[in-house]
Amino acid sequence: MSSPSIEFHKIWIDQCAATEDIRESFGPENALDYLIGEKLLTFLLVSERDPQFAAEVPAFVDEIRRIFTAAEIGDYLDHLERKKFLAPPEPHPDIDPEDEIDDEPWHDNPVTGAEELLRFSRARHLLLP
Repeated sequence: MSSPSIEFHKIWIDQCAATEDIRESFGPENALDYLIGEKLLTFLLVSERDPQFAAEVPAFVDEIRRIFTAAEIGDYLDHLERKKFLAPPEPHPDIDPEDEIDDEPWHDNPVTGAEELLRFSRARHLLLP
């Protein structure tokens, strides 16, 4: 008996469904962090190398725009840009800076940092045309 193949490029459908529950349970900011800050940016990264994922980007973006208002998306993207891309990393008060593990390894690699920034810019352009 053969098992049905898993269509990983369709994972965004389940992620959007989960976002509805996250929004209800934890609020819109957590839902936006999950769906845009984590899932969409990762999906865009994979779509750069996989045409099946690339073909799903427009439908994924449309569903995000159905779940959230343009104002919610715009405010979140402004917040993410300030927090992740424009602000220097803030030291944690309970951690010795010498021992701190960098959450964003791309801070040390300008090429990776530029790729992340371009991916974020692409997400903004797709979500807020």
